[in-house]
Amino acid sequence: MKTKAELNSVTVEQESHLWNAMHKYNPAAKAMVAESGQGSWFTDKDGKQYLDGVSGLWCLNLGYGREEIVEAAAEQMRKLSYFPLTMNHQPAIDLANKLSQLLGEEYQTFFSNSGSEANETAFKIARQYHIQTGNPGKFKFISRYRAYHGSTLGAMSATAQANRRFKYDPAAPGFLHVSPPYSYRSLYSGTKEEKDLRAADQLEETIKWEGEETVAAVIMEPFISGGGVIIPSVRYIQRVAEICREYNVLLIMDEVVSGFGRTGKMFGFKHAAGVQPDIVTMAKGLTSGYLPLGATAVKEDIHNVFKEEGKDNHLRHVSTYGGHPAACAVALKNIEIIENENIVGRVDELANSKLIELHSLSNHENVGEVRQVGFLVGLEMVKDKLTKEPLDEATVANIVGKCRESGLIIGSNGQTVPGGNNIIIIAPPLSSTEGDLDFIIETVKSVISSI
Repeated sequence: MKTKAELNSVTVEQESHLWNAMHKYNPAAKAMVAESGQGSWFTDKDGKQYLDGVSGLWCLNLGYGREEIVEAAAEQMRKLSYFPLTMNHQPAIDLANKLSQLLGEEYQTFFSNSGSEANETAFKIARQYHIQTGNPGKFKFISRYRAYHGSTLGAMSATAQANRRFKYDPAAPGFLHVSPPYSYRSLYSGTKEEKDLRAADQLEETIKWEGEETVAAVIMEPFISGGGVIIPSVRYIQRVAEICREYNVLLIMDEVVSGFGRTGKMFGFKHAAGVQPDIVTMAKGLTSGYLPLGATAVKEDIHNVFKEEGKDNHLRHVSTYGGHPAACAVALKNIEIIENENIVGRVDELANSKLIELHSLSNHENVGEVRQVGFLVGLEMVKDKLTKEPLDEATVANIVGKCRESGLIIGSNGQTVPGGNNIIIIAPPLSSTEGDLDFIIETVKSVISSI
């Protein structure tokens, strides 16, 4: 074992005790070490600057270095450093009220620490709700292939990305998967909306085949993000909501990535008129990544069932750090900035005046489709446009690597589905300047043109 002095003398590259997420073992690889950040840019320990074109992990909506957010956390921690939500504290009360206002209907919110935990909480609520409303057989959940809903056991079971589950299965029982509204690779003919509605038909057929008396909920991202930026037609989202109502199936809307302005609306489901989810899960952009916080917002009529007298009718679920006072204060300040600076309107405007320029890449021989909603862009890379054969992962990784060499961090849907890890993902901070967006566009175009 190293002495304290020896540990202090070890450089970051030499230190081997940190286990990085999603990294294959490679002793020759040099890990990037970030030291500071401001706006959409961060600086590594060697002084090189990078534009963070994926907002950390889709979460840094307001960019680095917002002093107002830092001060909100510090002020709250000086006042009340911790308090459990087995009781109350004012930041959690204020945030729950604010979320209900933003969602557009009466919701009660349970706080946790992450999107995975928010979804786990939603699954428990859905099952208990059906038991207490006389439908004890409703325990199954339906999600879509390619969707990501988290890495804990239940959330991983809802995640229909084979590469993320490999060696961790068997999954928890009661989770089913159906085709996504992936019109680019649909087996059906017709317009995009017609293809998407066939995917909705499959969802309805699955409920019928399984028996509607066994299906508790459908969980869906309004726009599949990490699975390849799959953007359905508005009518598809509306049709899924209609199907859920018809079969007494709860609709859980996973807004972990789409929420808080990413798509040009405060929440992704708000693109579809008339849709009001039964449960909405949130994290990431809720605090712009400044502190961990997850939220599970539940419609008032569902919450009322948990207030009924009877043995174990309350929600028997707890999170030690969920709804931490400082995290709630950060979320409130984050939302205040989003509203005061009209971030949502700004995203909608710049998505259509700036990022839309990336659509010109659809003329490139290796770009099969450009998909975009707000500050969320997916470039489907192919070997051949006619056959739509996916571009190999090595070439996709090379594109990401060359962008990094040029000072731009972008992502891909790597380690999701076998043979389908061919989508370049761009999701910059929502506070990015026009100059930042120009840099993204120019760099991506240049690198893809060079392959």
